[in-house]
Amino acid sequence: MLILGAEEIRRSVLRLAVQVSEQNKGVDNLVILGIRTRGVILARRIQREIERLEGVKVPLGILDIALYRDDLLEGCDAVFRGSEVDFSLDGKNVAVCDDVLYTGRTARAALSAISSLGRAKTVKLYTLIDRGHRELPFRADGTGKNVPTSKAEKIVVRFRETDGEDSVYLLKKDEKI
Repeated sequence: MLILGAEEIRRSVLRLAVQVSEQNKGVDNLVILGIRTRGVILARRIQREIERLEGVKVPLGILDIALYRDDLLEGCDAVFRGSEVDFSLDGKNVAVCDDVLYTGRTARAALSAISSLGRAKTVKLYTLIDRGHRELPFRADGTGKNVPTSKAEKIVVRFRETDGEDSVYLLKKDEKI
């Protein structure tokens, strides 16, 4: 079932960009980190919107959390490609972006990865979709859409940059688009 189309995603990204700027009291000390892979796309879109709204290009980095996952020994299929952060995080307000917030395990891994790169002043999490079912006590500081799901369902986010379309689907675990 389609739950967000291209226009709804565009509006969600705009809303997230405004939230990032407001919650961090401007963009002067702000950096954005996108979690590989789709979090990077969301981060780039938020960066563009902030630049359009504020007239400032906020530094953007790519965060690879594969080495910080707690499911590596359980047959996890994560491939480490490395983080790409060419600026200091020390004393910065860090906006971390990911496509879906679910159990909180990715957020935990992201905090560990960020800590290995520097000592941020603040870290805030922004997601396109929050589907609930937290196993760890994390919440997003900004969310495009809350989508209550069951554990028998999955969320599939598709971006035109990687998938040829902007859409978010709610599917049964074994269902394909």
